[in-house]
Parts: sequence; C-alpha cells; structure tokens
Amino acid sequence: MTDAGLRHGRASLGLSFGVQGVAFALLVTRIPAIQDQYGISDGLLPVFLAAVPILAGAGSVATEKVVARVRPSVVLRWAQPLVLLALLGVGAGRELWHVAVALGVFGLAVGALDASMNMLGVSLQRAYGRSIMTGFHAAFSLGGIAGASLAWAGARWELSLLASYLPVVAVLLPAALVGSRWYTEGKGVAGKGAEGTEVGAGAGGGSESAGGALSFKLLLPLCLIMTFAYIGDSTVSNWSAKYLQDVLGSSEQLATVPYNVYMVTTLLGRAVGDLGVRRFGAVTVVRGGSLLAAGGFAVVAVAPGAWVGMLGFTMLGFGLCVIVPQTFAAAGRMFPGNSDAAVARLNIFNYVGFLVGSPLVGALGDAWSYRGAMLVPMVLVLATLVYARAFGPEPARYGGGHERPRTADVG
Repeated sequence: MTDAGLRHGRASLGLSFGVQGVAFALLVTRIPAIQDQYGISDGLLPVFLAAVPILAGAGSVATEKVVARVRPSVVLRWAQPLVLLALLGVGAGRELWHVAVALGVFGLAVGALDASMNMLGVSLQRAYGRSIMTGFHAAFSLGGIAGASLAWAGARWELSLLASYLPVVAVLLPAALVGSRWYTEGKGVAGKGAEGTEVGAGAGGGSESAGGALSFKLLLPLCLIMTFAYIGDSTVSNWSAKYLQDVLGSSEQLATVPYNVYMVTTLLGRAVGDLGVRRFGAVTVVRGGSLLAAGGFAVVAVAPGAWVGMLGFTMLGFGLCVIVPQTFAAAGRMFPGNSDAAVARLNIFNYVGFLVGSPLVGALGDAWSYRGAMLVPMVLVLATLVYARAFGPEPARYGGGHERPRTADVG
C-alpha cells in the first residue's frame, strides 16, 4: 500500500465518520417530531429509544462474525447507505409499524457501521504508526454539529421530517458510496512506528497472528472504560438541559446551551487529541481526560448557578472526548492479531453505557437529588484511572499466557 493509498483511505474513512455523525444527530435531535408524527405515547417512547442501541449491539455482534469471512470495508460500504436509507424511512412513514421497522433497520445497521468504521480506524492507525484514531472521532463530532444544526433549521422552519431528511440523504448517500471506493484496511503495510519499531506487517484484524486469540478477561478493563465514558456522555446528552433549568434555575433558552458547548468542546478536544497522544502517550492523555471529566461533574454538582454549571459541562467535553477513540485504539494494540473481533466486542459496551446512563441518573435524581446523581458518573469516570495502564503499548502478558507480539506504540 502506497502512502497515497493510505492518505486516501484515511480521508474516505474520515468522511464516513462525518456522515454518520450527521445521520445520528438528525435522528436523536428530532425525537419529539418523530413522536408527534407517529403518535407515539410517552409510555411507549422509551421502548423505541431503548430498542435502537439494543439492536445496534446485536449488529456489532453480527459484524464480528461477518468480518471473519469478508473485509470490514465491505461491511462499512453496505452498512452506511443502509443507515441513511433507514433514516429516510423514519421520515417517510406514517404508521407505527413503519417507524418500528425503520428504527430496527437503523439500529442493526448502526451497530455494523460503528464496528466496521472503528475496525478500519484501528487498522489504519497501525499502518500509519502514529495516533490518528481521535481525528476520526473528531470528524464524527463535526458531523454531529452539522446534523444538529440542520435539525434545528428544520424545526425552526417547521419542515416535515421527510423534507428535512430527504435533501441530506440525497447529498450524503452518493458521497458515501463514492468515498467507499478508497476504504483501506491498512493490513500488511510495513511502516515505522512512533518509536521506530516496524509496524503493520501481518497485523491488523482477522486471524493473521498466531498469538491473536481474543481474551475477554484482558479486554474487560477497556469494556468497563467504554461503558463509563458513555454513561458520562449520555448524562450530558439527556440531562444537561433539565439540570440547568430545574436545578440551577436557568431560562429555557439558556438550558439548550450546555449540550451545544459540550459538542463543540468535544470536537476541539478530538481535533488536537492525536497530537497529545503522540507527545505524551495514550496513558497520560486518558488519565488527564478522566481527571478533567471528573472535575467537570464535580463542578456541575456543586454549581451555584447556570454559568458555573456550563463551565462544568465545558470541562466534560474536553475530558470525555479522548477516552472513547483511545479505548478502541488500545483494543487494537492489545490484540494485534484479532483486532477486528476485539473492536466489535468493545463496541457493544458503547451501547451498554448509553442504555444505563440516562435511566441511572434519572432514577437517582428522583430518589435522591440531581446534584447527588452527578457524583455517580464522576466516580465511574475516575475509575478509569485504575485501568489506565490498559492504554499502554505493551501489556505484560498476552492472552492465554503467551507473550504479546511486539508492536509500536502508535496510540
């Protein structure tokens, strides 16, 4: 694989992350409109919302099996158009069963999409020999900001869901299909890592390494970290507006600001995250991010007013943003001969955190207080410090008592 091929592969994968950010934001930010269009009751809405991440987890599990036979790029090439068409289906339907089918397809396809995108990202990072994974997630954040802005415009001008979604899908679907021509696995590419160690030859996904048996016991710390990070993320996504308005006494308009600030700071943090990893190492960056995120939750919990609360949510954006992409990268380093399967299994805990986070904070807030509820994700994020060594380049032992094959510290 030439340097130009790697650059094209990196650009096309970045486009894929960005497209997914747009699609996901367009769905989640128009949930009230979806509820109104289909007459979904408040009691039934949580069932629909929970079904999407559950099915996404099933899609991620299925992807682990599929990539044993076909390349992750093939899965991604088909999953992304399916996500966009499912989004269009959500906007086009009229009956309850229409949205049920569309959201079901969306969930399954998103699971396959998330897993295959991150598989390719881990593989490309190995081929590059330096940290680039956080940049892909920055593209997702940028797409999310664009999608949320488009959703705001659709709501502002009272456009139907179909009128909001159709032009976006009409542009993004052909762009994703064209971009998919340059997807690159990054396997079998020899290069120089951050420490001058040769990387990429015979290491990527699949089963090319004899020492590549996947050990869930070794993967478990990363699974916990992924869960904790998404509990923190879903807390901000689902509760920041309510917290600012009901607990800190802000206006309804001001209450919409923290999540937008969180999205922007997540983008900014991810844009420079790879530079930090190259300079200081993944362990230091993840530890710093965990401390900053925990500090953000602490500030939110004790904030005397709305503006201090927004400072806390800003800290959360900068802190949490590096954890997820570096967790995927760490899984690739931990299992260099079976990284695709490791990423697929790790991806499931993305959805576990999403499912657990919002109900957990809501239940604690109702039973205790919302200020106290903010301390729980704070403690969980701090627990990342206990497992931070899992982000290092060389865990002492590799699965089954075998010594782990030498790889460069690319993350």
